[in-house]
Amino acid sequence: MSRRYPFLVGVTGGLGSGKSTVCRFLSELGCALFEADKVARELQLKDSEVIEGISGLFGAEVYSFDRAGELVLDRKTIASIVFSSPEKLEALNRLIHPKVFSEFRKAVQEASRHGIKILVKEAAILFESGSNRQLDVVVVVTADEEQRIERALRKGLGSREEIMQRIAPQWPQERLIAEADYVLVNKGSPDELKKETEALYSRLLGAASSACDGP
Repeated sequence: MSRRYPFLVGVTGGLGSGKSTVCRFLSELGCALFEADKVARELQLKDSEVIEGISGLFGAEVYSFDRAGELVLDRKTIASIVFSSPEKLEALNRLIHPKVFSEFRKAVQEASRHGIKILVKEAAILFESGSNRQLDVVVVVTADEEQRIERALRKGLGSREEIMQRIAPQWPQERLIAEADYVLVNKGSPDELKKETEALYSRLLGAASSACDGP
Protein backbone atom coordinates (compact mmCIF):
# COMPACT_ATOMS: atom_id res chain seq x y z
CA MET A 1 0.00 0.00 0.00
CA SER A 2 1.30 3.44 -0.91
CA ARG A 3 1.67 6.20 1.62
CA ARG A 4 1.87 9.97 1.70
CA TYR A 5 4.89 11.98 0.65
CA PRO A 6 7.61 12.91 1.50
CA PHE A 7 9.97 10.13 0.52
CA LEU A 8 12.82 10.24 3.05
CA VAL A 9 16.39 10.12 1.79
CA GLY A 10 19.50 10.12 3.95
CA VAL A 11 22.80 11.43 2.62
CA THR A 12 26.01 10.68 4.48
CA GLY A 13 29.73 10.25 3.93
CA GLY A 14 33.01 10.84 5.66
CA LEU A 15 34.61 14.22 6.24
CA GLY A 16 35.51 15.83 2.91
CA SER A 17 33.54 13.31 0.85
CA GLY A 18 31.32 15.96 -0.73
CA LYS A 19 28.01 15.04 0.88
CA SER A 20 27.12 18.69 1.51
CA THR A 21 27.66 19.48 -2.17
CA VAL A 22 25.44 16.58 -3.20
CA CYS A 23 22.75 17.83 -0.80
CA ARG A 24 23.00 21.33 -2.23
CA PHE A 25 22.52 19.95 -5.74
CA LEU A 26 19.51 17.90 -4.59
CA SER A 27 18.04 21.00 -2.95
CA GLU A 28 18.46 22.94 -6.19
CA LEU A 29 16.61 20.12 -7.98
CA GLY A 30 13.63 20.56 -5.68
CA CYS A 31 14.23 18.40 -2.62
CA ALA A 32 13.62 19.75 0.86
CA LEU A 33 16.79 19.61 2.97
CA PHE A 34 17.24 18.89 6.67
CA GLU A 35 20.84 19.47 7.79
CA ALA A 36 21.15 17.37 10.93
CA ASP A 37 24.61 18.63 11.88
CA LYS A 38 23.52 22.25 11.51
CA VAL A 39 20.44 21.60 13.65
CA ALA A 40 22.65 19.94 16.29
CA ARG A 41 24.89 23.01 16.40
CA GLU A 42 21.88 25.29 16.81
CA LEU A 43 20.51 23.16 19.65
CA GLN A 44 23.83 23.50 21.46
CA LEU A 45 23.24 27.25 21.66
CA LYS A 46 19.45 27.46 22.01
CA ASP A 47 18.11 24.42 23.87
CA SER A 48 18.38 24.83 27.63
CA GLU A 49 18.52 21.09 28.31
CA VAL A 50 21.34 20.63 25.82
CA ILE A 51 23.26 23.61 27.19
CA GLU A 52 22.91 22.28 30.73
CA GLY A 53 24.00 18.81 29.63
CA ILE A 54 27.06 20.06 27.75
CA SER A 55 28.06 22.23 30.71
CA GLY A 56 27.81 19.18 32.95
CA LEU A 57 29.89 17.04 30.61
CA PHE A 58 32.63 19.51 29.72
CA GLY A 59 32.43 22.27 32.33
CA ALA A 60 30.52 25.54 32.29
CA GLU A 61 33.61 27.31 30.93
CA VAL A 62 32.99 25.87 27.43
CA TYR A 63 30.26 28.51 27.14
CA SER A 64 30.84 32.24 27.07
CA PHE A 65 29.27 35.40 25.66
CA ASP A 66 30.62 37.46 22.79
CA ARG A 67 30.64 41.27 22.67
CA ALA A 68 27.11 41.29 21.30
CA GLY A 69 25.90 39.23 24.24
CA GLU A 70 25.39 36.11 22.14
CA LEU A 71 26.12 32.70 23.64
CA VAL A 72 29.26 31.07 22.21
CA LEU A 73 30.38 27.44 22.52
CA ASP A 74 34.07 26.50 22.51
CA ARG A 75 33.68 23.74 19.93
CA LYS A 76 37.42 23.28 19.48
CA THR A 77 37.88 22.34 23.15
CA ILE A 78 34.95 19.94 23.01
CA ALA A 79 36.29 18.37 19.82
CA SER A 80 39.71 17.83 21.38
CA ILE A 81 38.06 16.07 24.34
CA VAL A 82 35.63 13.81 22.46
CA PHE A 83 38.18 12.69 19.90
CA SER A 84 40.24 11.20 22.72
CA SER A 85 37.34 10.06 24.91
CA PRO A 86 34.76 7.72 23.32
CA GLU A 87 32.76 7.84 26.55
CA LYS A 88 32.38 11.62 26.37
CA LEU A 89 31.47 11.41 22.68
CA GLU A 90 28.83 8.79 23.39
CA ALA A 91 27.39 10.90 26.22
CA LEU A 92 27.29 13.97 23.97
CA ASN A 93 25.51 12.01 21.24
CA ARG A 94 22.97 10.62 23.72
CA LEU A 95 22.20 14.18 24.74
CA ILE A 96 21.78 15.63 21.26
CA HIS A 97 20.52 12.88 18.95
CA PRO A 98 17.00 12.54 20.44
CA LYS A 99 16.57 16.29 20.04
CA VAL A 100 17.67 16.15 16.40
CA PHE A 101 15.31 13.21 15.78
CA SER A 102 12.46 15.30 17.16
CA GLU A 103 13.32 18.24 14.90
CA PHE A 104 13.46 15.90 11.91
CA ARG A 105 9.96 14.60 12.66
CA LYS A 106 8.76 18.20 12.60
CA ALA A 107 10.49 18.71 9.24
CA VAL A 108 8.74 15.61 7.85
CA GLN A 109 5.36 16.95 8.96
CA GLU A 110 6.12 20.33 7.41
CA ALA A 111 7.20 18.75 4.12
CA SER A 112 4.03 16.65 4.08
CA ARG A 113 1.85 19.73 4.56
CA HIS A 114 3.55 21.42 1.61
CA GLY A 115 3.38 18.41 -0.70
CA ILE A 116 7.16 17.98 -0.90
CA LYS A 117 8.03 14.76 -2.71
CA ILE A 118 11.54 14.18 -1.36
CA LEU A 119 13.02 15.26 1.96
CA VAL A 120 16.79 14.82 2.26
CA LYS A 121 18.44 14.39 5.63
CA GLU A 122 22.15 15.20 5.60
CA ALA A 123 24.08 13.74 8.53
CA ALA A 124 27.72 12.91 9.14
CA ILE A 125 26.95 9.99 11.46
CA LEU A 126 23.67 8.80 10.02
CA PHE A 127 24.16 5.07 10.64
CA GLU A 128 26.02 5.54 13.93
CA SER A 129 23.14 7.56 15.37
CA GLY A 130 20.52 5.09 14.19
CA SER A 131 18.73 7.77 12.20
CA ASN A 132 18.88 5.60 9.07
CA ARG A 133 15.93 3.73 10.60
CA GLN A 134 13.81 6.85 10.05
CA LEU A 135 14.51 6.84 6.32
CA ASP A 136 13.42 5.11 3.12
CA VAL A 137 16.83 4.99 1.46
CA VAL A 138 20.39 6.11 2.21
CA VAL A 139 22.90 7.63 -0.21
CA VAL A 140 26.59 7.36 0.65
CA VAL A 141 29.05 9.81 -0.92
CA THR A 142 32.63 8.52 -1.14
CA ALA A 143 36.03 9.79 -2.22
CA ASP A 144 39.66 8.77 -1.84
CA GLU A 145 40.99 9.58 1.61
CA GLU A 146 43.70 11.90 0.29
CA GLN A 147 41.08 13.84 -1.70
CA ARG A 148 38.96 14.12 1.43
CA ILE A 149 41.89 15.42 3.48
CA GLU A 150 42.81 17.98 0.82
CA ARG A 151 39.22 19.25 0.64
CA ALA A 152 39.04 19.57 4.41
CA LEU A 153 42.35 21.44 4.45
CA ARG A 154 41.06 23.87 1.80
CA LYS A 155 37.96 24.49 3.92
CA GLY A 156 40.16 25.37 6.89
CA LEU A 157 38.85 22.53 9.05
CA GLY A 158 42.16 22.16 10.85
CA SER A 159 45.64 20.81 10.31
CA ARG A 160 46.24 17.48 8.58
CA GLU A 161 46.67 15.85 11.98
CA GLU A 162 43.43 17.35 13.30
CA ILE A 163 41.53 16.25 10.21
CA MET A 164 42.90 12.72 10.52
CA GLN A 165 41.72 12.70 14.15
CA ARG A 166 38.23 13.66 12.99
CA ILE A 167 38.21 10.97 10.30
CA ALA A 168 39.47 8.20 12.58
CA PRO A 169 36.27 7.56 14.62
CA GLN A 170 34.00 7.69 11.56
CA TRP A 171 32.83 4.50 9.94
CA PRO A 172 35.21 3.38 7.15
CA GLN A 173 33.87 3.94 3.65
CA GLU A 174 33.69 0.19 2.98
CA ARG A 175 31.23 -0.22 5.84
CA LEU A 176 29.15 2.76 4.70
CA ILE A 177 29.01 1.39 1.16
CA ALA A 178 27.84 -1.99 2.46
CA GLU A 179 24.88 -0.31 4.17
CA ALA A 180 24.00 2.10 1.35
CA ASP A 181 21.12 1.94 -1.10
CA TYR A 182 22.92 4.29 -3.49
CA VAL A 183 26.61 5.25 -3.74
CA LEU A 184 28.05 8.37 -5.38
CA VAL A 185 31.82 8.32 -5.99
CA ASN A 186 33.11 11.89 -5.88
CA LYS A 187 36.43 11.59 -7.70
CA GLY A 188 36.07 14.22 -10.41
CA SER A 189 35.08 17.83 -10.87
CA PRO A 190 32.06 19.57 -9.29
CA ASP A 191 30.36 19.47 -12.70
CA GLU A 192 30.82 15.71 -12.86
CA LEU A 193 29.41 15.34 -9.35
CA LYS A 194 26.43 17.49 -10.35
CA LYS A 195 25.68 15.20 -13.30
CA GLU A 196 25.94 12.16 -11.04
CA THR A 197 23.57 13.83 -8.58
CA GLU A 198 21.07 14.63 -11.33
CA ALA A 199 21.07 10.96 -12.37
CA LEU A 200 20.59 9.98 -8.73
CA TYR A 201 17.68 12.42 -8.42
CA SER A 202 15.89 10.74 -11.32
CA ARG A 203 16.27 7.38 -9.58
CA LEU A 204 15.02 8.82 -6.30
CA LEU A 205 11.95 10.27 -8.02
CA GLY A 206 11.17 6.83 -9.39
CA ALA A 207 11.58 5.24 -5.97
CA ALA A 208 9.45 7.95 -4.39
CA SER A 209 6.67 7.44 -6.92
CA SER A 210 6.67 3.70 -6.31
CA ALA A 211 6.48 4.19 -2.55
CA CYS A 212 4.14 7.13 -2.29
CA ASP A 213 1.91 7.31 -5.39
CA GLY A 214 -1.25 5.30 -5.87
CA PRO A 215 -4.51 4.80 -4.01
